[in-house]
Amino acid sequence: MHRVRSLLLFVLALPLAGQTPHPGFRKLLTLTPSGEADLHLWSDTANVYVLRDGDRALLVDLGDGSVLDHLPSLGVRQVEWVLFTHHHREQTQGYRRLRGSGARIGAPLAERELFESPSRFRKVKPALSDHFAVHGASYVRPGVEPIPVDRAFGRMDDFTWRGFSLHVVETKGNSPGSLSYLLPHAGAWLAFSGDVMLEGARMHNWFDTEWDYGFAAGIYALHESAALLERYGPRWLFPSHGPPIANPASQLAAFRRKLEALEKLYVRGYPVFRFSGAMQDRVSRPTAIPHVWQVSPHLYKFKGPNFYPNFYLLLAPSGRALAIDCGLLDHGFLDQAIERMQRQVGLKQIDACVITHMHGDHMLEAEHLRAKWGAQVWALDRMVGPVEHPERYDYAAALPAYPRAPAALKIDRVFRDGEAFTWEGYALTVDWMPGQTEFALALRGHIDGRQVVFTGDNLFGDPLDPAQSGHEAVVARNSGILEEGYIYGAEYLRRIQPDLILGGHSYVMDQPAGLIERYRSWAYDLRAAFADLSSDPDYRYWFDPYWVRAEPYRLKLRRGQEANVTLHVRNFRPAQQTHRIAVHAPEGWSATPAAVEGALEAAGRKGFPVRLRAPESASAGVAIVAFDVTLDGKRYGEWFDLIVEVE
Repeated sequence: MHRVRSLLLFVLALPLAGQTPHPGFRKLLTLTPSGEADLHLWSDTANVYVLRDGDRALLVDLGDGSVLDHLPSLGVRQVEWVLFTHHHREQTQGYRRLRGSGARIGAPLAERELFESPSRFRKVKPALSDHFAVHGASYVRPGVEPIPVDRAFGRMDDFTWRGFSLHVVETKGNSPGSLSYLLPHAGAWLAFSGDVMLEGARMHNWFDTEWDYGFAAGIYALHESAALLERYGPRWLFPSHGPPIANPASQLAAFRRKLEALEKLYVRGYPVFRFSGAMQDRVSRPTAIPHVWQVSPHLYKFKGPNFYPNFYLLLAPSGRALAIDCGLLDHGFLDQAIERMQRQVGLKQIDACVITHMHGDHMLEAEHLRAKWGAQVWALDRMVGPVEHPERYDYAAALPAYPRAPAALKIDRVFRDGEAFTWEGYALTVDWMPGQTEFALALRGHIDGRQVVFTGDNLFGDPLDPAQSGHEAVVARNSGILEEGYIYGAEYLRRIQPDLILGGHSYVMDQPAGLIERYRSWAYDLRAAFADLSSDPDYRYWFDPYWVRAEPYRLKLRRGQEANVTLHVRNFRPAQQTHRIAVHAPEGWSATPAAVEGALEAAGRKGFPVRLRAPESASAGVAIVAFDVTLDGKRYGEWFDLIVEVE
C-alpha cells in the first residue's frame, strides 16, 4: 500500500501546462543550451539540490523530504537518484517518504554502516573504545531507521547520470566520511560540498567535528577538505546549509586560517604525552613508601614514571584522612600503599573520598575504598545525577565506559556550591568549579600554612613556563560551554588566588598566579575563535550538544510498554525564544505529545514531559528516537535523540 501511495504522488501530481515552479524553489543554473536540464535549490532541514533533466531528477541530499511534494511543479515525474553528501539526520530524515518511489541511493562508503545499521552506533552500555565516539559519547548522528545504499562511493570516485559526470571526492571533517560531488560546467566546477564550509567562512556546528578528546582530529580533516576544494577553484560552492557561495576560493582560504587559529588554542596548553612527566610535580618529595610522595607535611600523592593516577590524601595529625579522587589504580597496589602508610606515617582511617568531577577515571576505585577501608564518597550536588545514574545521560568518560568499572557510584554526602565544613581542625570549602566539565568541584582550604585548592582536570602544566596556558581537553560532550566551563573556572581561580593547585593525575602547581592569568586569557581567546567560526550568532547553540536533551537518555521498554521522559530545552539568548520540537520515533511507535511547542524566557530552561510507547511489533534491540527542532523559526532538523532498548 505504501508503494501505491508513493506512485500516486508522482502520477496524480503531473505538471499542468504552463505550471510555474513552486516559490520554494530557487533556480540556480541552466545546464544545457536547450534548457532541458537545470539546477534548483530547495531548503528545509538541509539544502536539497535538484538536478533536473527533462522529467527526471537527481537530488543531492533530501532534507525532510518535503521537496518531493513540489517536484511536479518543475516538471519532474521521477527521482532516479538521491546522492547523500553525508549521514547526518537533517540530510536524510525524509527518507521514509522516498521509499517505494524507485529512487536509488548513493552515499559515502566510509559511512555506509551509519546509513544501513544506524542503531549499531547508539550503545546501551558505551565504552571508551566505541567507534565514532569521544570516550563513549557518540559524535555521529545516524537516522531513526536504516537507509539501504545502492551505490557506495569511495574517497575518489566518479558517477555518471544522464550525461552528467560527477567527480566524487572525500571531504570529511564535519562528518567522518563526508563526500563532495563536483560537476564540471562551462569550463569550471560546481561543488556540492555538504557541510565543509558555510557562507562567511563559517562552520555548520562544532560538535559534529569533535572527533577525539581534545586532539583536533576533526579540525585537521576539515582543514584538508577545505584546502582540496580550494584547489579545485570551483565557480560555485553548494553547501548543505545556508546560501550558495560564488567563487568561494577566498572564503575557503579564510576558513582554513580560522581553523589554524582555533587549533593553536584548542589543543592542550601543556605538552601532554611529551614532557608532562617532568613537569607533573616540582614540589613533592619521596617517602620511604614506594610511589608515595609528600607534597607538604599533611598532603600525600602518588608519583612514578609514566604514572598518572588520581589520588591525593590529606592526613590529619589524628591519623584520619580525606582522599581526593581515587582512580587509575590497581586495587592491590592501592591496598599495599595504604597498609604501608598505616605502619609508617600514622594513617588510621580514611573518612571519605571527595570526587572532583564526573569522569570515571577519578572514581574507579572509590567503591573499593568504601568497601575495604570504610571511606564514604562525597561530591557536589550537581554531580549526583551523572555519578549515580550515568545511563540517564550522554556524556563523555562516564564511569561505566571504563573497563571493569561499576555501573554507578552511590554518593554518601552531597555538598552545595560554597558549602564550608570543618574536618579534623581543617576549615574546608566545596565550590562549583567547572572547566573541562560543568559537573565538577574545587575543594579548598588552608593546609600547612598555604591556600591549597584541588581542581581535578581543569588545568595542568608548569607555572614556570610562560608558553603554557595550562588548559586541558576542550570537549563539548563533557557539557562545558565556556561560560560554565573554562571561563568560569579561570575567573574562580583568579578570585581565590591559591598558593598551591593540586590538579588531577598527580599534577602539583606551585605559585600558579601567572599560569592562572594565562589560563584566563586563553579561555576568552578560545571563545572569540569559536564565535568567529560559529554559524549561529550565539556560539553556544553551535558548540553545545545538549541545549535540547532527553532525560533519561537511555530507556528500557518491553513491547507494548510506555515510559515517560523529560525533554529539557535551554535558551542561551538574552530575549525570549520560541521552539517547536517534533518527536520522530520509528514507524509504529507513538509519542504524546507528538511535538513540544512553547516559549522560554531569556536565559531560561524548562523540562517538558513526553510519553513514549513501543508497539507490540517493535524489534528487539536499540531504537533511536530523534527530536526535530525549530527555534525562533529556524529549522535545525533532527539534531538530538534518545535511545530505547527494546527487551
